[in-house]
Amino acid sequence: MGCHERARRAAGAGPAAGNRKRSGVVRVLASLVMLAGLSTTAFAGDGGTPGLERSRLVIDSDERRHVLNVEIAREPRERSRGLMGRETLPAEAGMLFVYPREQPPQGAFWMRNTLIPLAIAFLGGDGEIRAINHMPPCPGERAGDCPSYPAGVAFRAALEVNDGYFAARNIEVGDRVDLPPWP
Repeated sequence: MGCHERARRAAGAGPAAGNRKRSGVVRVLASLVMLAGLSTTAFAGDGGTPGLERSRLVIDSDERRHVLNVEIAREPRERSRGLMGRETLPAEAGMLFVYPREQPPQGAFWMRNTLIPLAIAFLGGDGEIRAINHMPPCPGERAGDCPSYPAGVAFRAALEVNDGYFAARNIEVGDRVDLPPWP
């Protein structure tokens, strides 16, 4: 062992110290991976769709601010699946449908294979609630079995929640949702 190697080891910087540093980094990385897995698992246990982006939205009404945990559907296949097949939706949860550009007033949602009653708020690009519709469940297998619900206004995003959520909190057209950044 050369004198530089002895000096490094004496100072705690030898191969053993390098291994301690590496094992500490590995432990931190393993912990982060485990926490990420627990977070995804906990959300999926709440009926969420694995793989969807999640966020907290704040809805500003005249009376107060309401926090809502949402899944974000940005891709066409995510938007078309929506909340199909869900038997429940937590009280403070919803799904935000985000579009790459403003959608026309004829843009509509349907409830095919949706088992729970929902309310939907159509949002402008600035987060303003432009319209709210109520949509009863439609367990029908065929597209023709279920009605569609047009927005009636141009919209950039739509927010689905349990039916009654907006009314119970006095959230109305003209209130605002703090939206996540657009892609």
